[in-house]
Amino acid sequence: MKEHQDAYGHEVYDYHYKRRDAYEIVERDDGFFDVSGGPKAYLSEYEEWPSHEKEAMNYVTGKVLDIGCGAGRHSLYLQERGHDVLGVDISPLAVEVCKLRGLKNAKVIPITRISSKLGTFDTLLMLGNNFGLFGSFKRARWLLRRFHGMTTEGARIVAESNDPRKTTLREHLEYHDLNRRRGRMPGQLRIRVRYKKYVTPWFDYLLVSKGEMEEILGGTGWGVKRYLDSEGSVYIVIIEKERL
Repeated sequence: MKEHQDAYGHEVYDYHYKRRDAYEIVERDDGFFDVSGGPKAYLSEYEEWPSHEKEAMNYVTGKVLDIGCGAGRHSLYLQERGHDVLGVDISPLAVEVCKLRGLKNAKVIPITRISSKLGTFDTLLMLGNNFGLFGSFKRARWLLRRFHGMTTEGARIVAESNDPRKTTLREHLEYHDLNRRRGRMPGQLRIRVRYKKYVTPWFDYLLVSKGEMEEILGGTGWGVKRYLDSEGSVYIVIIEKERL
């Protein structure tokens, strides 16, 4: 990712180190715009996390790979608890923020470049709706099989998603219909992120229902152990390794 594309990284850096208010705008390919929760959430401490996110920490074991680590809130918490943690993110400046905040191991790596070269892990962490980083049904299944080969027996994936069907907003329902006509999953978003003059490239971001989650996992060597629900459409899934 080039410097002028690193909208997320500049946002968290400005908020945390320059003490500036920062807001990210998410643009969807049908023209819809929204403002995210922003860096306050990305830099929040454990005490501020929602209850389902706190509960998810109880399922993390051993050596951890935090995929899409962002500003490092989950990685830093787990590092403090004694875990060997590697945080990876596509944003160079976000990785720099992680290191400045005390994360010992962080690298700039997109999800598609994650491989066994990074080591063998007991837990793969994909919180902050980061199941979405899989992007599509096909790519999710491809990466899940790869992850199977770089994890220990009994490994877990602790991932968060958002059920796109739990909405009554016309603009979202119309987008779901548009996606179906295009042969895409209803919650397969095509988005980019803006902050000031920084704009990311367009990328796919996948939101799935629990039924779609289980369909994606089928035959990949991973299966659902438990769901941790929030008060809304967001949920965390504890995924356990199976034999292929």
